[in-house]
Amino acid sequence: MKGDSISIHLSGLRQRFNGVSVLDGIDLDVRAGTTLALLGPSGCGKSTLLKLLAGLLRPDEGRVMFGSETVADASQCVPPEARDLGMVFQDYALWPHMTVAGNVSFPLEMRGVPRAERATAVADALALVGLREMASRRPSALSGGQQQRVALARAIVARPRVLLFDEPLSNLDAPLRASLCEEIRAVLAQLGTTAVYVTHDRAEADALAHTIVTLSHGRVEHTVHR
Repeated sequence: MKGDSISIHLSGLRQRFNGVSVLDGIDLDVRAGTTLALLGPSGCGKSTLLKLLAGLLRPDEGRVMFGSETVADASQCVPPEARDLGMVFQDYALWPHMTVAGNVSFPLEMRGVPRAERATAVADALALVGLREMASRRPSALSGGQQQRVALARAIVARPRVLLFDEPLSNLDAPLRASLCEEIRAVLAQLGTTAVYVTHDRAEADALAHTIVTLSHGRVEHTVHR
């Protein structure tokens, strides 16, 4: 089931907002098929860094590379839809008027994937997160943990080369966080996808990541390879 994955290289990244430095010379490498956790308190720059990876911001200085391709520097920014990535958010970001299957299918519809192929891919993604039997339900009928599994299925359904996680478990209670963290780890291992996971929770980082980078005041403070 493992698909293509790709390395990520960040060099000299700097980002300012209203003259205030948010990222100050970030250099990072993520090996293909591994998970990098960005750890640190609110305001340290980790969410800004994730937005640069996603294509939601263009850096003031420096470069973002996916493999050998420059996807962002001070003069250009490849849009999110052209980066072959999936993203899992803190607030699930599910469409309440759609079924579970409809939510998961949406990225494939946007890519023009034929209906039969979409149905197979959606069933596979839901099976991977343990929700295949809930395909016809609405998000409002699901628990918070189940909704986050739907969000994960939607992110992986197109088998992207890169997965980005923006504190996806912070709205859940501690036992459920631990359980879902293990499930995410298993899914990433099965897919072999390169992932960047933003969190303020060291236990999540320890459970998920091959490399843990602690940010402080927009700089890399500490790096642990595991």
